[in-house]
Amino acid sequence: MTQIIDENSENHALECSAPPHSTAVSAGVSPAELSTDLPSPVPAKAALPAQLQDLTERARGYVEAASSANTRKAYASDWKHFAAWCRRQNLSPLPPDPEIVGLYITACASGSAVGTATRNSKPNTVSTIERRLAAIGWNCAQRGTPLDRKDRAIATVMAGIRNQHAAPPRQKEALLPEDLIAMLETLDRGSLRGMRDRAMLLVGFAGGLRRSEITGLDLGRDQTEDGRGWVEIFDKGALLTLRGKTGWREVEIGRGSSDATCPLVALETWIRFARLAKGPLFRRVTGRGKDVGPDRLNDQEVTRLVKKTTLAAGVRGDLSEAEREQLFAGHSLRAGLASSAEVDERHVQKQLGHASAEMTRRYQRRRDRFRINLTKAAGL
Repeated sequence: MTQIIDENSENHALECSAPPHSTAVSAGVSPAELSTDLPSPVPAKAALPAQLQDLTERARGYVEAASSANTRKAYASDWKHFAAWCRRQNLSPLPPDPEIVGLYITACASGSAVGTATRNSKPNTVSTIERRLAAIGWNCAQRGTPLDRKDRAIATVMAGIRNQHAAPPRQKEALLPEDLIAMLETLDRGSLRGMRDRAMLLVGFAGGLRRSEITGLDLGRDQTEDGRGWVEIFDKGALLTLRGKTGWREVEIGRGSSDATCPLVALETWIRFARLAKGPLFRRVTGRGKDVGPDRLNDQEVTRLVKKTTLAAGVRGDLSEAEREQLFAGHSLRAGLASSAEVDERHVQKQLGHASAEMTRRYQRRRDRFRINLTKAAGL
């Protein structure tokens, strides 16, 4: 399995071997503190005029729009995890106490953040702990009680956790064109589900898309509230307008060299036979595969599709089925384009929407491996 070193990992010196002793905090945890709902950006007042109440709801909507649904879901889950840990320790999560947060991340790293002292769970990874810490800071800020993450009780403990537990991240393996072609052959060309799945795989690969960008596509602009972009089809290709992590961007997908592997042919076939005119592009196929429902596919369906077709096609057949299931996922399509396209790096960077060339190079995994042999260049 391919592994690379996280460029954001840092080797901080461990300034303390244990978190500072926590001060006593109130024993109860109120329902508001346990709540995962987004707080209102406007303080609650008993007698707000009707027009201001309407603005408050609009402001709440903008708060939700400030981050992706997946981020909000993860942050809500992490806050619930932290608040539940505090409740079990007879502590309060609010107002935030750096010493308590330091103890919590220590519990996460040691595997004692869930359960009791006699029944530990699996220790969290460093990336999970960093996400939990970010979620706590975000939730505290939204509730008007900011957390100082630079406080020594948090910063030095987190530095020690990184030094002791940090490991290179496991990245999904890139799918190369020959892998994708073999995967397409496992799909039924004559069924609606097969047509949809072919279009998803080819558009995802050729566009270098994230799974949420694939399933977030609509057939046109401003057609759904939960859409993340839309597609326009022209003679020479398709233009995708996407809202991603780095803002809005346009992705061009040209026609393929043959109909069998052309993402535009697959896309047009799916739209025509599914009789789609408006709304989500990729939807559930119902009625024993004969009908197309109105609901958008969940982005996890992309992961399931990639795993299913890689297994059926025998991709990396030298590995066990369990190993292959771990090796490939939705991100394998995105990495596959970067690893396969023999073009100037700038074009790949633009297609993937990366802010830096360094990030693009991290995606070009199998293409550049062993291209330059410094051993021979040195005369050995």
